[in-house]
Amino acid sequence: MKVFTESLFTLPEVEVADDFLAYPAVVIGVFEDKVADSEFIRKIKEKKKIDIFRALQRKNFTGKEKQVFSFDLSEEQKVIFVGLGREDAKEWEKKENIRRASGNGVVLARDSGYEEVCLCGFEGYEREALEGALLGLYRFKKYKLHSDSEKDEDRETEDEKLEKEVKKIFLYTQKKKDEVKNIIDFTRVICEAQNFARDIVNEPGNVINPLTLSEIASAVAEKYGLGCEIFDIEEIKKMGMGGVVAVGQGSSIPPKVVHIWWKPSGKPKDSIAFIGKAITFDSGGLSLKPQNSMVTMKLDKAGACAVLGAMKSIAILKPQVEVHGLFAACENMPSGTAQRPDDIIKIMDGKAVEVINTDAEGRLTLADMLVFAGRLGVSKIVDLATLTGACMVALGEFTAGLMGNSEKFNEFIFKLARDLGEKVWILPLDKDLEEKLKSDFAFIKNVGDGYGGAITAAIFLSKFVPKGVEWVHLDIAGPAFLNKKLGYFTVKGGTGFGVRTLVELTRKIENGEY
Repeated sequence: MKVFTESLFTLPEVEVADDFLAYPAVVIGVFEDKVADSEFIRKIKEKKKIDIFRALQRKNFTGKEKQVFSFDLSEEQKVIFVGLGREDAKEWEKKENIRRASGNGVVLARDSGYEEVCLCGFEGYEREALEGALLGLYRFKKYKLHSDSEKDEDRETEDEKLEKEVKKIFLYTQKKKDEVKNIIDFTRVICEAQNFARDIVNEPGNVINPLTLSEIASAVAEKYGLGCEIFDIEEIKKMGMGGVVAVGQGSSIPPKVVHIWWKPSGKPKDSIAFIGKAITFDSGGLSLKPQNSMVTMKLDKAGACAVLGAMKSIAILKPQVEVHGLFAACENMPSGTAQRPDDIIKIMDGKAVEVINTDAEGRLTLADMLVFAGRLGVSKIVDLATLTGACMVALGEFTAGLMGNSEKFNEFIFKLARDLGEKVWILPLDKDLEEKLKSDFAFIKNVGDGYGGAITAAIFLSKFVPKGVEWVHLDIAGPAFLNKKLGYFTVKGGTGFGVRTLVELTRKIENGEY
């Protein structure tokens, strides 16, 4: 595999628009019941002599969420109206409505064959509109396009659709150009990093394995000026990372532990570690998954991919915060050398774990990474892991579970993520469930009895969190990988969930907001 450090999807250029009607495709956001007040509708009537208000009335377009209406002003120009929902909605809800409306409008313009699109009607929410557009246009088509020798008529039609791309977005706003340029530059950095994370998630297990994932991390670090250290199996054993060793020993490709970091010049305002689960393919090990459950298990590295995307952004943005990215890349495979149910292993801090189920492997590697993070002297840790199906049962497939040891930190990240459109919900670390993890032979066992599985997994992790460190665990099993379209995630697959939250958290810490 050729190692890559950028998303395979090229973002369109973004510029400030002068006259919104000067572009071939125009996406106009309208709040519910505000159609008659739209300055853009008035200007279209004045300049184009087209009473588009009547056309909107005939189609019963009122600006409700999910409403879309397209109208050809001429053979060369299309206007697309997108509903933004209630203007008096909660702020976080309004922001997400704007992302979704913008994303779907721009994708419709692309699919209609337009390469240049103007966004307007998103005043005060330029960042959200751009996020929706830049994330919505993403497609992972590396393996979809065909060579000339392979093409037939059907494939040519499919390839023509895939080759359509928006190459330039124009943002119409009343803000000063310098202010808008800062918004554009920042949003492009974040969205490119999130799409980069999506690419890695979408790559299959025969392409991304522990070795190639560590090579990507090394290449990102080298290109963007991050510190990087990669530990091989002998070093992992010497450090006493029994969880990583046990999970990786069934595969012919040995595990790698990756540590990348950003250290600002001068005294940092704080220090934080981001830990990602990095199972490049999860068969379940000897506790083998059913075949249907094994499909899409390339997604089990999504936490680490989010960490890589965030670290890439942080290297570009250069916050005055020390940030460490950690993950243990492993394949969880069955073989004659794989760990067994009943095995007892030792984590890096010396605690013994009884392995009941080899398909509860992620927590074993995360335990080692939590101990490792503590030895770096950080004050805060956030881990992201596609950890439990139980979390999806509890919250559905679009919401991550949030658990941690600090109510203040929990609440802060909950509100921060919600504001960014990354849905999370706080679950309790219920002490009454600790009994489920009691082992007759070791300090703890790796699974309980099935009830409260997302919570017992987090309780397990909490036993390895360094003392005095604020910690949040995000179980992203649902939203890390979508099996159907959702909002501005207009294609199935990896979402890059967590990238924006991690980067924004770092900025908030830098600004003294936490």
